[in-house]
Amino acid sequence: LVLSNDTALNSLLSKLLQDYLEQTNSSAPSQVKSASSNLEIVYVLLMIGLFGFFTVGVMLTNIRARRLEDSRDPYNTYIATDIWHKKDREYFQAKLIENYKLCCVFENQLAVEQPSTQIPEAKSS
Repeated sequence: LVLSNDTALNSLLSKLLQDYLEQTNSSAPSQVKSASSNLEIVYVLLMIGLFGFFTVGVMLTNIRARRLEDSRDPYNTYIATDIWHKKDREYFQAKLIENYKLCCVFENQLAVEQPSTQIPEAKSS
């Protein structure tokens, strides 16, 4: 059994080696393969180029649209000013003072400590 497996392995390896040498020696199939691989490379480069062109176009359009929002735009002028921060601060302070004025304390006379009065203790039986 060992000898037959060894023989089968040797014949398989020798056949693979012969097939490989035949493929490298024949010039016609290699030219066909190189032409098809060149077309594959061109296709891949074309797809990468189209994707890059599309991406750069989107980026430039976005940058151009951002630049059109200049400082004369009323919305950006409103955002750039600090007036609304001051108005918010003044409104907050006014609400705080109003809430402080509305605040009052009710005193529960029954809940206040009375040191002169003693709490009755439960008698243990």
